[in-house]
Amino acid sequence: MKTRLLTFINMLRDAGLLVTVAEALDAVHAVRIVGVERSALQDGLAATLLKDEADRLVFDATFERCFPLLGRHRGKGQRPEPSGDESSSGAGRSGAQVRSARPQERPDLPASDKPSSLRERGPRIHRTQSSRSRLLIGRRRLQAIPFAEMSPQDIEGCDALIAELAQRFRAHLRRRLRHARRGRLDIRRTIRWSISKGGVPIQTAFRGRRPSTPDLVALCDCSHSVATASRFLIGLLHPAHEFFRHVHLFAFVDEPIEISIEGGALAPHERLDLYARSDFGRVLVRFLERHESLLSRNTILLILGDARNNRRPPRADVLTRLGNATRRLVWLNPEPTERWNTGDSVMNTYERACDELLAASTIQELHAALRRSLCPG
Repeated sequence: MKTRLLTFINMLRDAGLLVTVAEALDAVHAVRIVGVERSALQDGLAATLLKDEADRLVFDATFERCFPLLGRHRGKGQRPEPSGDESSSGAGRSGAQVRSARPQERPDLPASDKPSSLRERGPRIHRTQSSRSRLLIGRRRLQAIPFAEMSPQDIEGCDALIAELAQRFRAHLRRRLRHARRGRLDIRRTIRWSISKGGVPIQTAFRGRRPSTPDLVALCDCSHSVATASRFLIGLLHPAHEFFRHVHLFAFVDEPIEISIEGGALAPHERLDLYARSDFGRVLVRFLERHESLLSRNTILLILGDARNNRRPPRADVLTRLGNATRRLVWLNPEPTERWNTGDSVMNTYERACDELLAASTIQELHAALRRSLCPG
């Protein structure tokens, strides 16, 4: 059981839930108290491992995968109930007669001779587990497909997956913001204060919090080669807008155009020419000229693009100015890393101006990059 429990905790962590060592030990203690009866086990683990009710759907789905319902089994040492004939025959029956079971308890009977409730229970559970397994396998496949290799059917099939990941990202932001209310633990000051107490850290010190809730400005490359990645990025960001003071979204090919989400769809505020040739240098210059007022030392500037500039001037100097005007400048590249700086890619030119450059060539990488770059810590 301990091995299964550790596997379950690791699966929760892989799904985006933060489980500390102390909480894992509490879960082990809870199992000892509530036992292994399935519903009690699920409630006990939820009470020790869940921090936010918003994570309950992820928890329940992970529990179903790790502790599948295999049907009812008799407890250890429990004897089969005697049939009507057995109870009335007394002790004079022969051993062979006593060993004969009722028809529903004989595993060697054909399915047609078993009660309908037992015939139907196994296949129904099996079908449910098979459907859930197919769904999980399909989602894992979609998360691992490079954006450039996705078919139109794959892109359409990602809608539910993106919605689920967006809720995970939102829940992760909520937890991180709640834990950051009093700042991060200052280990150096805590140790210094403990000297007068014989080295026991009775009083803990915390660093001051960062400035108020940050602003977010996102520039999304919508050229044909990476438009899918931008669509998924905006889908992940939109449900989390409440955790930023202001959110400004821009789409571009050769001009930065402000966009918004209206009725679940992207709505450009101006005409966006999707057939233009990519020109990152022009986009950076125009953005600085028109929207520099949106940037401050409390702004996170997020850029998604492949940095393929069609041999035009990259204007890395402008990107440096944008980075200097913000708290952080993060670039997400939706191409596989082996393609960076090949052909007309100028990623190495832009990298020097970025606080962080992250790969985001699949949904899995994109989700991980967002959590790393936007969650306060």
